[in-house]
Amino acid sequence: MPNVLVRDVPEEVHSALQRKAEQRHQSLQQYLSTELRHLAARRSIADVLNDVEDQRGGRVGFATAAADLDEERSAR
Repeated sequence: MPNVLVRDVPEEVHSALQRKAEQRHQSLQQYLSTELRHLAARRSIADVLNDVEDQRGGRVGFATAAADLDEERSAR
């Protein structure tokens, strides 16, 4: 498994991260590894917008969308 080395972390940042790790009963390495996994899995706004842009079809005008919504509401 690859390693990551981060240099020149401000003391107050290191202390805050250490406290968070201790609150979770984890080592700093365990805590940071979990947080990095979450960060890597999180999709960026650009990724989401690109996915939306890639979707084709399904475009309707405002009037059609409003009429469809009215029809759906009246059917209930």
